[in-house]
Amino acid sequence: MRTQFHSTILPSKAPSITRGGVGILMLLLCLPAAKATSIPHPHPQPRQIVRIIEKLERMWRQAELTANTATMATMLSDDYLGIYGDGTLATKAETIDSFKNGTTKFSQIHTWDRKIRVFGSTAVVVSKAQVNGIHDGESLSGTYRYTRVYHRHNGVWRIVSFEASSPRPHQQGHGQTESGATPSPSAAHVPAAPPR
Repeated sequence: MRTQFHSTILPSKAPSITRGGVGILMLLLCLPAAKATSIPHPHPQPRQIVRIIEKLERMWRQAELTANTATMATMLSDDYLGIYGDGTLATKAETIDSFKNGTTKFSQIHTWDRKIRVFGSTAVVVSKAQVNGIHDGESLSGTYRYTRVYHRHNGVWRIVSFEASSPRPHQQGHGQTESGATPSPSAAHVPAAPPR
């Protein structure tokens, strides 16, 4: 005995369902490709510019260690603005003056985990730094993560922006550390002028 298959789809509806099914199938096939194009891929970094920025980072570190304000003056853009761990701002003149009058002094600056990204005439440096130093009588010693931005104008790279923060241990809940203790007010204090 033969079993016959009877479709419940009416003949007049079959073409529209088929077209709809094909449309959904095409959408599902295209979705991974669309998703893949939305994921940012790091663009190749121009090696020559990266080497220049690395050299400038070394020059700036040496200028801070030796309080070489003449080098600082040539490396900082006139509209430079630094943002420090406690939220204070410093202009080019204020930054240079703090080294010139001895308010800021560094005895050690060790950097690592540096990443340099170049976007046309702008270069962004993200790095970690371990420093020993003082600013306005307060210790700057500790570990920081910083971002420094360079901009090229008329073929010259200058520092236009800087921001530093002091990494803190991961905290659970509001105002409690992993051990459950409330951090002391001094633990939340970040020095006024971290490394640049």
